[in-house]
Amino acid sequence: MTTPLAGSDRILRYTKAVAAVILPFLAVASFLLYILPTRTDELFAWTIEPPLTAMFLASAYLGGIWFFVQVLRQRDWHRVRYGFPAVVLFATLAGVATFLHWDRFHFGHISFIVWVILYVTTPFLTLAALLANYRADNRAYESKDFRIPLLARLVLAIVGILALVTGLVLFVSPTPLIDVWAWELTPLTGRIVGAILTLPGAVNLWMLFDARWSAFKPITQASLFSLVFIVLALAISWGQLDWTRPATPLLVVGLGASLVVYAGFYLYCERARRVR
Repeated sequence: MTTPLAGSDRILRYTKAVAAVILPFLAVASFLLYILPTRTDELFAWTIEPPLTAMFLASAYLGGIWFFVQVLRQRDWHRVRYGFPAVVLFATLAGVATFLHWDRFHFGHISFIVWVILYVTTPFLTLAALLANYRADNRAYESKDFRIPLLARLVLAIVGILALVTGLVLFVSPTPLIDVWAWELTPLTGRIVGAILTLPGAVNLWMLFDARWSAFKPITQASLFSLVFIVLALAISWGQLDWTRPATPLLVVGLGASLVVYAGFYLYCERARRVR
């Protein structure tokens, strides 16, 4: 693995190789969890109930597919760099959750073996990619770039902080939140859902330090892709939501609003970039 020169703004071949290795696993897991969410007892690494939780995890994977495809497609490191801290955090939390709830998994099943290998190695592989590429960003604006207004960056950073804090609290101490969550959770699924919720926070916080639209466009696309499938999962699994719990309307409205906000933000930035 070679280290790029500072300011070269190129994605290493190692980083692209990591993306290429991860993508097939995300594709298979997304299919199993989103298309066949009621069959996790026989097809997946552990039994996930209710199916909405499986679809929620699949939605995160679908966003990951979009992101890692961009890692393969893009040439410039700054276009994907802020997705890697989020991936490192999510993969680390998922790995920790695995060992905390080891007894819940289907030992010997191929999905279990793949899951363990993936979440033991991915945190280190993606962290290595992040560190190797870290100095490559020249911090320059592209010729047709757009500076994201401070207000928009603050709003998205606040949304990210709320998601990050909620996710970390749910991961660290899932039991107190299980009784108020929008659908049935176990300590394991609570921690996995918490890990998923950290993803937007680990991305949006960087907007406080970088205003380049080019640095967030591919990641915003991935977030939108994931949100579309999350909202669709809520609609498909409407009967699995417990409307007697206080978190249910907050979560449903919040996720729907997030989709609208992200879509509006993306369209605004793209239109502003094109009229420059």
